[in-house]
Amino acid sequence: MRDVILHAFNWRYEELTEQAGEIAAAGYGAVLIPPPLYSDPLGAEWWQRYQPKDYRILRSHLGGKRELAAAMAALHAAGVRLYADVVFNHMANEKGSRADCYNFPGEAELARYRAERNEFEADRLYGDLDNGLFCGWDFNPMGDIANWHSLEESQTRWLSGLPDLTLNDWVVAQQRQALAALNALGFDGYRIDAVKHMPELHIDRVFESGDLLASKFLFGESLTSNDHEEHLFLWPLLGNSELSYYDFPLHETMRRAFAPGGSLCELIDPAANGQALPWWRAVTFSVTHDIPYNDGFRSQMLQRQDEYLANAYILGRDGGVPLLFSDHNESAQKFADDRDRWAGFWNRTDTRAMLAFHNAVHGEPQRLLHADDGLLLFARGERGIVAINKSGDWRTARFDCFGLNLGSWRCQLHGHELHLAGGLFELAIPPRQAQLWLWQG
Repeated sequence: MRDVILHAFNWRYEELTEQAGEIAAAGYGAVLIPPPLYSDPLGAEWWQRYQPKDYRILRSHLGGKRELAAAMAALHAAGVRLYADVVFNHMANEKGSRADCYNFPGEAELARYRAERNEFEADRLYGDLDNGLFCGWDFNPMGDIANWHSLEESQTRWLSGLPDLTLNDWVVAQQRQALAALNALGFDGYRIDAVKHMPELHIDRVFESGDLLASKFLFGESLTSNDHEEHLFLWPLLGNSELSYYDFPLHETMRRAFAPGGSLCELIDPAANGQALPWWRAVTFSVTHDIPYNDGFRSQMLQRQDEYLANAYILGRDGGVPLLFSDHNESAQKFADDRDRWAGFWNRTDTRAMLAFHNAVHGEPQRLLHADDGLLLFARGERGIVAINKSGDWRTARFDCFGLNLGSWRCQLHGHELHLAGGLFELAIPPRQAQLWLWQG
């Protein structure tokens, strides 16, 4: 089964419908969309999707329930699964726009539901829209997180003005009803946003109790940037839940390995040294939307060519579910250097080549052929070879062909061909480049 996830960040649902066939042809197995639960339809800013107003309605700037259902049908018809991002840690920050800002969706919105009943019924996911969803009793006391390295504060205080939901029976019931309704619509899995800000009991009661989500792919986002944060927030979640998680430890390892002075030897088997998540719990990536879009996380960005090499690595290695991010230049409005870095990335020639290699060797064991500070070569079973040169010079590596199929091989990235005849073989790799070789028979 194809497993690579396309993070179609801020794509309108109609675009997914139009591109469903091309997404499948490119080699993706799944698409992740931003949170579909009700947020400001006029709010074009990406962060609006992460400020839900009501769980019971599917409507946002990206489209409504009808458009979402059409996108899902098109993707499923093409053999591609659909995952939804869900925000259950908090609700929208509407303190400056209405007096009843801790009632959701609020009296004005409920009046709109009644005045535009047919339109809102068309977008209704579940529940009775004549009554409110949450009130002030459903939130932790007001107050933002001050100490970002305090586990207690991170899980009980507000995330930069966003009202933090408490863990009472009503909140749990509504979140599980929302998930049940999303299941009925046909979603295949869920990304859990801001999971490190949710108590472990919250994760257990909403996502891991009963068989509600037993057949769904679930992965959480616990954003970390160093070993201290990983040990504080991520590793306890890994030990006390059954979810998969974004592999921020591997991302940190790649940042270090690809940086000047770093060593690619760190990428031989990073999980063995606690520098990556176990392969069966990991969603691997070179960039997530939070990294370029939030000023505080941009220090985690890889250099452009290092990101290219990192993509070759995560799609070439054995382990984890790779996630590839593709946007529409939203971050370039503030950071000009981001222009066209991820826009169209999902369907670039080199991306498709990496996907083709990944899908061809998926499940094949990984075996080291050569490693030093600047050069890494490993085999994937008998029919794949990955070569990554991070240095500024041409590099060569000699390896034994034992265990590899003999005959014609082709590099998926560059179209070069070679012939393995047995014994030792010497491979040359250009500076700052990767090669993904597949046996041609």
